[in-house]
Amino acid sequence: MRDNSVVLGIDIGGSHATAALVNLQTCTLLTGSRARREINSQGTVAEIMDDWCVVVENAIKGSREFSGRVGIAMPGPFDYPAGISLIQGQNKYDMLYKLNVKELLAERLLIAPEHIRFMNDAECFLQGEVVCGAAKGYQSAVGLTLGTGFGSSIYQNGRAKDAELWCAPFKGGIAEDLLSTRWFVKRYFELTGHEVKGVKELAALAAEDSKVQEVFDEFGQNMALFLGALIEQEKPEVVVIGGNISKTYRLFSSTLLACLQEDGSSTPIRIAELGEESALVGAAATWIKTRQEEVETEVQEG
Repeated sequence: MRDNSVVLGIDIGGSHATAALVNLQTCTLLTGSRARREINSQGTVAEIMDDWCVVVENAIKGSREFSGRVGIAMPGPFDYPAGISLIQGQNKYDMLYKLNVKELLAERLLIAPEHIRFMNDAECFLQGEVVCGAAKGYQSAVGLTLGTGFGSSIYQNGRAKDAELWCAPFKGGIAEDLLSTRWFVKRYFELTGHEVKGVKELAALAAEDSKVQEVFDEFGQNMALFLGALIEQEKPEVVVIGGNISKTYRLFSSTLLACLQEDGSSTPIRIAELGEESALVGAAATWIKTRQEEVETEVQEG
């Protein structure tokens, strides 16, 4: 039997896609529904759709509880209400530029377009952490997602909103130039002449190569410079850090916290508790208000 409280949450990243069925009443994932797949985000439209649909099909697996409603955490720029991708020149999803992704997915999944909602991935991340993660109980928060890109969001008045700080001017460039995976790869190559694929591989070399810690310390300094100014401006009660780079927090936390303390900031910094689940819960949460209104109507009609 279909349950309108069970929504499919999807998290679309630059290198992966994850999906799971989420119970909106408990804000938890249904056991066994989580599916993940590596994605070639520079593939053709058909290849991208194929990969996404495999993830969705693995998450649903013929579930009788699935309401048919979908919430998708999607990186920007993106026309979220219309479902049209505006991503271009970011080494991901170029082939989807100006295409109506909502209609493409609806056709492939045999779901009505109006049952698919898109939300910025950084917003979904923070919304999920506020609902049942590291920011639960706080009235205001800043969320940063560090990975192939740099996501930022601000939670106030019960809702997370995309802060769109990836392109904010920073140290002669933009924030994403210094606060994403590509900076680590570039900086380590500049110091050593050696290439690494990403931050996970770099972190694994920390015990044998002192240059690795040098890179992470420099990153911590950059983070503190950027975050200190943001904290001063927004005055959040808490800052939540997520994304793949947050998994290496132990390598840059000391420098980050020391620099923030020097600047007089005492705002707590917390690592996301839900991992990728935060974006899934946050994406599914785009349907919470709709479901609450349905319940109220059902009660009134009693």
